[in-house]
Amino acid sequence: MAQLQANLPQGKYAVVGRQEVGATIGEEIRETAVIASLMAMFGILVYVAFRYEFSFAVAAVAAVLHDVLFAVGAYCLVSVISGRQFNATVVAAVLTIIGFSINDKIVIFDRIREDLKLGTRGSFKEIINLALNQTLSRTIITSGTVFIATLCLFLWGGPGVINDFALTFLVGIIIGTYSSIYIASTIVLKLHKGERPTIGSSAVTVQNAQQTARPAKV
Repeated sequence: MAQLQANLPQGKYAVVGRQEVGATIGEEIRETAVIASLMAMFGILVYVAFRYEFSFAVAAVAAVLHDVLFAVGAYCLVSVISGRQFNATVVAAVLTIIGFSINDKIVIFDRIREDLKLGTRGSFKEIINLALNQTLSRTIITSGTVFIATLCLFLWGGPGVINDFALTFLVGIIIGTYSSIYIASTIVLKLHKGERPTIGSSAVTVQNAQQTARPAKV
């Protein structure tokens, strides 16, 4: 401004407004991230507990929290090397990871519940393994498709906010898929101590359901 006024006095330059981003803004972003994440976790806990069982809700929240902490930790490690900053875009990526991760886990939990309601034979561990195998192709295809799209954003989206979002979300996709298969269901199994929950205790078996559905012969 001093150089403009000295070299071009006829321009009559003046400062109309000034904005600064400092430590205060960074602290507000961190607080917003924590509050938004906690509210999302609480909403997930209430929904899954109401829709399924409380043990399923605890497992879902624990696994999603694991995904968020892993993604944020990975971003912070990269930030030490590349000089990135924790900004509002990273907060958006964290919330996106929460939504993406819980969607995968709900699909698996829903298949576990359906197998229990159908009276599928076997231990609870065997039913969980069956449900994971039944949903594995869907999990891989969905996560793989989102991963490829996000990778394109990371590689060719240019520097700046998009790159920060893509980097954080890439880590979230990988760890979210891992936790859906290996962590969430394992926590449910441990909470029930390997015993089948009461879901579908009065449900008929698949064989009986098929026999019931067949029309009677005259």
